Amino acid sequence: MRREIKEILAGEAVSEGAGVKLRRVFGYFHAPMFDPFLMLDDFRADRTEDFIKGFPWHPHRGIETITYVTRGDVEHGDSLGNAGVISSGDVQWMTAGSGIIHQEMPRGDETGAMHGFQLWANLPARDKMMAPRYRGITADEIPRVTLANGTEIAIIAGKVGDTVGPVSDIVIDPEYMDCTVPAETEFVHPTPQGHTACIYVIGGKGAVNGRDVANRTLVLFGDGDELAVSGAEEPVRFLLLTGKPLNEPIAWRGPIVMNTQEELALAFKEYQDGTFVKHPGPGAS
Repeated sequence: MRREIKEILAGEAVSEGAGVKLRRVFGYFHAPMFDPFLMLDDFRADRTEDFIKGFPWHPHRGIETITYVTRGDVEHGDSLGNAGVISSGDVQWMTAGSGIIHQEMPRGDETGAMHGFQLWANLPARDKMMAPRYRGITADEIPRVTLANGTEIAIIAGKVGDTVGPVSDIVIDPEYMDCTVPAETEFVHPTPQGHTACIYVIGGKGAVNGRDVANRTLVLFGDGDELAVSGAEEPVRFLLLTGKPLNEPIAWRGPIVMNTQEELALAFKEYQDGTFVKHPGPGAS
């Protein structure tokens, strides 16, 4: 059964971190619709002053943050001792679990542009306090396939035919793909029944079930076992996301997402007390 359109969103302009201008595609108020995903931010900017102040040191607990860079560099560091730079085509998949403190500082490219996306995925109650882990995936490690109809897909997580993305062992069983469908061409992708599925258009123009879609348009689908996207008079590029809903209560404040207000209050108390990080990691100082 082909999935129908459930909702179309355009997001809104917000300022986060130390003053980074970005577009919040969906977030706090929409989270129940996107379960297990909590938030998607589009931080594409072509002016250095819109992103250079970055996201200085801050905590996370109870979630995973996934940063996908399509242009420019982002410096990062965390309480596990990880530090480095992710560049165009790279992905940072960070499982905060019981608690991590990190920073992400966009540096852009030689033209002063910085393009990327950050997705937040929820963790189930049983895994909220798991040991944090960090996965840095370079562009070279992300497989790319070209289908018979010319559709090009970079597979971060999930599977296309016999090709599997490098990110696995994630409790929400996600798919995360960067797809480009040629003009006047239909791309049909099988999806697990019962999983949340959406696309976010990041370039060109296309159509979903007869509805026109363009850059910075998000389409949330209803249930079904496949979805379809077509290129219009030009190719369309989009991020494709699917994941298994958790169907659990959400207690969310700032960078921390738990299941109860009591757990949330404890997390912020521990952050103030200096006992927030339970696993500092072998590389931490």
